[in-house]
Amino acid sequence: MARYLESSCRLCRREGSKLFLKGDRCYTDKCAFTRRSYAPGQHGQSKKRRTKTSEYGIQLREKQKVRRVYGILETQFRRIFEKADRMKGITGENLLALLERRLDNVVFRMGMADSRNQARQMVRHGFFRVNGRRVNIPSFIVKIDEVVSVCENKKDSALTKTMGEAMSKRNNQVQWLEIDAPNMSAKVTRFPSREEISLPVQEQLIVELYSR
Repeated sequence: MARYLESSCRLCRREGSKLFLKGDRCYTDKCAFTRRSYAPGQHGQSKKRRTKTSEYGIQLREKQKVRRVYGILETQFRRIFEKADRMKGITGENLLALLERRLDNVVFRMGMADSRNQARQMVRHGFFRVNGRRVNIPSFIVKIDEVVSVCENKKDSALTKTMGEAMSKRNNQVQWLEIDAPNMSAKVTRFPSREEISLPVQEQLIVELYSR
């Protein structure tokens, strides 16, 4: 499967905002976007002086921003959008709720990973179970009342112990997850609302883009 292998910091600079793709590093002075908040490339600084972006360009940037935050390729993102469009309710909010309930994102929200990219790697290496069944598919959508937990044979690994300690120290504010830090597990109690998804995007622009 295709993957993005270039620098994650270039994505933040391209979108003109912090996407927090590198976890704690994004909060330090080492953050590339803090030092160079212009687009990458030799013409990056000159792009700031260009004329107004078109309506299509604004919509495209919002879509690309969401894709890059969750680490999803275009084809997969389009499938998730089509699923959100078939659901009852507001399509844009449905889209974000589906993305939030991806297994890799749930692991990240639990505090068991510093970034979604690290959470994705841990899921692929079989670190987690959903309702007692091992799942190694990052795009797996966790349903209400399902419990995500660390596999017993992975609890003694150095990475799991480190992340477990960090998880217990974090003041987790994810209201739609019932987190059990001592057992390194979490239960999805309900669908996340738009107000609980801390993502600075205008999802309606994505809906307008795909409605063209």
